Formats: sequence, C-alpha cells, structure tokens
Amino acid sequence: MDNESTLEEEILASFEKGEWLPSPNGQSEIARFAAMASASLAKDKRVNIRISSRDLDDIQAKAAEEAIPYQTLMASILHKYVTGRLVEPQNNLIRRSTRTRTKPTRTG
Repeated sequence: MDNESTLEEEILASFEKGEWLPSPNGQSEIARFAAMASASLAKDKRVNIRISSRDLDDIQAKAAEEAIPYQTLMASILHKYVTGRLVEPQNNLIRRSTRTRTKPTRTG
C-alpha cells in the first residue's frame, strides 16, 4: 500500500472513531473561502496577445492532453506565474533554440 492510501485509511479510521469535531467558525470560514475563490477565479477582463504559431500549436496540444480548452490552460499558467506557483519540472525540460538556423558551408 502506498503512503497516500495509508494516510487515507488513517484519516478514515480517525473519522469513524468520532475524533473529528466541527469547527465553531465553520460556516463563516466556508463563506469567506468561497468569496475568496470567486474573486480569484472571476474572469472579468479580456486580453489579446500575439504569440508564435509554433507556441500556440504546442499549447493547444498540451491542452488536448489535459482535456481542457487551450485558453483555460493559458489563463492557468499565467495565474500560477503571477502567484509564484509556476514550477518548471527539472526532468522533462525541452529546450528549443530561438536562433535561426544557418546553412552549413562547404569547404573544399
């Protein structure tokens, strides 16, 4: 059994023993967090950007893999970046050169 399953089993056992008590501020905390979530997720501005067709193709392909609309993926990436939560995976870096390719010269 993996660690996650073990933790879930421990939490379930604790709950079934009646060790969990409701928070005295439960309803007000839920309302506060719901208001914060609504405010942070409100999409009330429109932005137009110009990006390369290659980057757009890559974004659309990644969104298709995740089964989400590509504009939702772009908004999520921007949100994570501005909140400091965008983390670049170290093991799957794919670096593309931004330099233009030059034709090889012949010597001889």
